[in-house]
Amino acid sequence: MNKITSLFNIKYPIIQGGMIWISGWKLAAAVSNAGGLGLIGAGSMYPDVLREHIQKAKKATDKPFGVNVPLLYADLEEILQIIVEEGVKIVFTSAGNPKKWTGFLKSNGIKVVHVVSSLKFAQKAEAAGVDAIVAEGFEAGGHNGREETTTLILISAIRKFIGIPLIAAGGIATGRQMLAAMILGADGVQIGSRFVASEESSAHQNFKEAVKRVQDGDTQLTLKEFAPVRLIKNEFYNELAALYKTCPTEAQLLALLGNGRAKKGMFEGDLVSGELEIGQVAAIIDDVLPVHKILENIVKEYGLALSEMKSL
Repeated sequence: MNKITSLFNIKYPIIQGGMIWISGWKLAAAVSNAGGLGLIGAGSMYPDVLREHIQKAKKATDKPFGVNVPLLYADLEEILQIIVEEGVKIVFTSAGNPKKWTGFLKSNGIKVVHVVSSLKFAQKAEAAGVDAIVAEGFEAGGHNGREETTTLILISAIRKFIGIPLIAAGGIATGRQMLAAMILGADGVQIGSRFVASEESSAHQNFKEAVKRVQDGDTQLTLKEFAPVRLIKNEFYNELAALYKTCPTEAQLLALLGNGRAKKGMFEGDLVSGELEIGQVAAIIDDVLPVHKILENIVKEYGLALSEMKSL
């Protein structure tokens, strides 16, 4: 047992990312059943849809699972009330200030973890009373920090200044990468991109196949004016890059972005005009596997790598 397995009562200190349009009840339950901590991604769900996913997850697993909640959510109060009503005991918050809602969640017996991209926000999250922190580096897919700090640096910087459990995220998909993060001071890891390419994820098959084709340099962090996001370079990305060359206003960027780009790309499988969010680590993902096999591979490789380190 380490700090993360003890905190969440799970077998392995491996947490699945709560990714929009990807992390439904099937993925969350599968990860929890395999010994990790599954998360339902509330960011792409209306309140009634989230309730349905929570109820289905409870039927699909008797293991702990949680919900990821972006704090900029329009229906935030209703979402958090549903989480309380449905008896969810773990919430990962992101994209906002945890100070306002951490007390409410903890008063309802919920463990709270906040996602940060810098030391400053890690210290603020600890001061807000969260139970653990996810430090997400620049390599990650989805929304991450504007500072472009890598996971390697971020974990090293934060570990020295906080006393609560620390979870590394960004650029982690294998057992060796997990061990590297743990050596740097992380107590566990959060993995997103590897679980996109799983049989149980909600990602469209077209998107899963696109992830398999990603090579080094095929993704780019962009849209820093809003919430930085790492995208596969497709036709939409090329249009965005061309617009940036004209020094566009935020209004012009929003006009191109429009509504529903992420759903169109990741959930509906439009590889041309959709937004395809994925981490740099996709460059080493070349298969779609069932979740239990992904966990098995990570844990096995972690053990082998640890044995190698002991022999040095």
